[in-house]
Amino acid sequence: MAADRGRNASTIAYVVLLGFGDLGDAGKALFSLFLGLYLVTVLGNLLLILAVHSSPRLHTPMYLLLCHLSCVDVGYTSSITPQLLQEVLAGSLTVPFAACVAQLYVVGALLTTECFLLAAMSYDRYLAICRPLRYAVLMDSTACVRLATGSWLGGFAFLGAMLLLLATLTFCGPHLINHFFCDFFPVVKLSCTDTAAVERVALASSFLSLSPFLWTLLSYSCILTSILRLSSSAGRRKAFSTCSSHLIVVSVFYGTLIAVYMTPPSEAALSLNKLFSLLYTVLTPLLNPLVYSLRNKDVRGALHRVARLHFAGHSRPRRPEA
Repeated sequence: MAADRGRNASTIAYVVLLGFGDLGDAGKALFSLFLGLYLVTVLGNLLLILAVHSSPRLHTPMYLLLCHLSCVDVGYTSSITPQLLQEVLAGSLTVPFAACVAQLYVVGALLTTECFLLAAMSYDRYLAICRPLRYAVLMDSTACVRLATGSWLGGFAFLGAMLLLLATLTFCGPHLINHFFCDFFPVVKLSCTDTAAVERVALASSFLSLSPFLWTLLSYSCILTSILRLSSSAGRRKAFSTCSSHLIVVSVFYGTLIAVYMTPPSEAALSLNKLFSLLYTVLTPLLNPLVYSLRNKDVRGALHRVARLHFAGHSRPRRPEA
């Protein structure tokens, strides 16, 4: 019997993502909403990257890290949203198990990379506000490249370790996943072996992965302390304005991640986590370009210059052909 179960464990070939169930006419409305949000998210992040690339004034560590953050946002929302659009119309979606595991790895790695990038950006703001005289020395182009590279490598390495943990399980069904994408704990539930030890290790790893969050909290604690020590109210407002946008993004992103991944896995939690997961997969990637562009006059100015050059190029009269 055990041998038969071991053979069956290797036969799982597909999974069914239940999504949000049969939504009826509401599914069409949600399809239009999610499609619109996705297009705005991708366009907004690409425009932000273009604005930073086209403006030498924005070639600073903060904005270069922001470009990496935009790449991450486009990556993981593009790994989830097209699938989500199919689910809200059809009610469920069948995907190959190998594709499910690949999505788990890519989405998880990019989310972890974003954690590291947000920590790097908070460190940049800490140096700019708390160590302004040494900022140019401590945060030069080399340091910026190292922080960005380390964020990407750290994210994909951490999820590689999680995949090795997943590889210790055998999967023989059921084929149903009560989620709209392949996340770690819902996939673990597909195993026909005892998953208690794996879930405990994964939950402990989730707490350990909070180190970027703790670093971010420490950086902003130092920043707020320095701001409060300023004697000028105008100086306090100016200092706070340089980091308030980043603080908004960090609060929304980590608030939803903690709600999803720091709670013990259960059927009730998985159903509720689908709603929280929508926030960090749909809202946060949209929030980044909006917050950083609308609240920053340098980015707005760069976007206006890009728009003027684009329309000026299209409005030039064509030369008559010889």
